[in-house]
Parts: sequence; structure tokens; C-alpha cells
Amino acid sequence: MTNRLDLPEATWRRISPKYLVAEFLGLLVTAIVLAAATLPLHLAGWGLAWWATAAVVGAVLIFAIFTPRRLRAIGYQLRDDDLVFRRGILFQRFVAVPYGRMQIVDINRGPLSRALGLSELKFVTAAATSGVTIPGLPAADAEELRDRLVELAESRRAGL
Repeated sequence: MTNRLDLPEATWRRISPKYLVAEFLGLLVTAIVLAAATLPLHLAGWGLAWWATAAVVGAVLIFAIFTPRRLRAIGYQLRDDDLVFRRGILFQRFVAVPYGRMQIVDINRGPLSRALGLSELKFVTAAATSGVTIPGLPAADAEELRDRLVELAESRRAGL
């Protein structure tokens, strides 16, 4: 039995490996902030403060271990009538968004993403639950994909 969304002849397009750098930097900042949040425990003289700090840093490290695999699970396909987006390892999410239903196609670039040459492509439909964000796309690919999706959306809406 073949999964309709994971056809053998279909190729999943992946996000940029540079996105891993952005994720690791975000995790580093998270670890520092959470470790600093345990500082009052140390100042109060609580005997288990080091365990609290170690638990916080350990949780972030465990999350960091799974980050490369989590990012490899992100992909998308442009099919004839829709764009299919997937993400997740344990809890997988597959979203098929028909081109004719797309209302907004947006590109976002934060300071770190700009420094790495990456963009985040977001598109929204009338249904609130079907908004999809594809992170970690090279800037040129994101712009090309945005233009292609807008073109397909306009042609499909005209046919409604």
C-alpha cells in the first residue's frame, strides 16, 4: 500500500543545511537564559541549585541532539494541484494546500536569517488551521517559490 503523500516518484525538497546553525544558536541562547533563571536559587543558597541548572541545560542538550533529525524531516513538494508540506519525527504533520486556496504568501527574514542568507516562507488560506511556514529556505529559493505560488494561486482562482 502506497502512502498518497509520500509517493516513490515524488521528490521532497529540503530546507537549507544552514538552518541548523540558526537552530543551534537559538538553543544556545535558550540554554543561557534558562541557566541564568536558576541564578536566584544559587544566590539563595539552595543546596540543589546545581541540579536545577544541570537539568535545564541537559534538557536543552537533549533537544539539540534531535534537532538535526527534526530539520531533515522538513520538506515540501509542488504537485499539480497543491503544495504538500511535511514536518515532524514522532508527531508527523502533512499539509496539502491547494494553490487556488492560497491567499497570502509572505517571506520573513530575521537578523540571523539574513546573516545566513535564509528566509521563512509563510502562506495562509482562509482556513486558520492550514497556515504553513517553511523555515530555512535560501533567500533566492524563497523568492522564486513565492513568485511561483502566487502565479499558481492566481491562475487557479481564476478557474473557480
